[in-house]
Amino acid sequence: MNTREMPETISLNGKVLSLLTQFPVNDHFQIGIYQGTLSQFDMLIRYKQLINCEWTRARTPKHIHWAVDILIKQHENPEATNRFLDFLLKYWNSVTPLLSENERSELLEANKLLTEVNNEANQYQELAEHGEYSIKFLILLAKLLMIQEKTNYHEAYMFKNLLEQLKAHQDLYKIISTATHR
Repeated sequence: MNTREMPETISLNGKVLSLLTQFPVNDHFQIGIYQGTLSQFDMLIRYKQLINCEWTRARTPKHIHWAVDILIKQHENPEATNRFLDFLLKYWNSVTPLLSENERSELLEANKLLTEVNNEANQYQELAEHGEYSIKFLILLAKLLMIQEKTNYHEAYMFKNLLEQLKAHQDLYKIISTATHR
């Protein structure tokens, strides 16, 4: 079935995971959040994208996809991209792990989070014409990935390292190595 809606359940390593919520980012992207398996409040993130009038299957976002899009934006508009990276680094420093079901439910309240992301995306409209992903999609995805990373390991730093390397215009090998580290 090729629809915009995220599947109600997905299978991962023999476990069936339930959809917690979905975010209709815009006409081309849909993000679904599933109960993860790494910790009690782990969130597994999947997204669908409209390509050539067809919705893709639910995909796992990878840091490398996100990083390549930032590199494209950075090539086209370095000043605006660096402001965007500063915004994300500031957000990273404010993120705390989810410690309760109430915190996770509040985070996943779609209208509240999407309103916040819409307002933030308006500050970076000059980047909207560059790359594969919309700014709104990147902000929402980045926030969810940061929270996921810190919830599963409160001393996590991989996403922060990637942001810092992108901002410092590190060599491509180093950026790709960080973005694909497992």
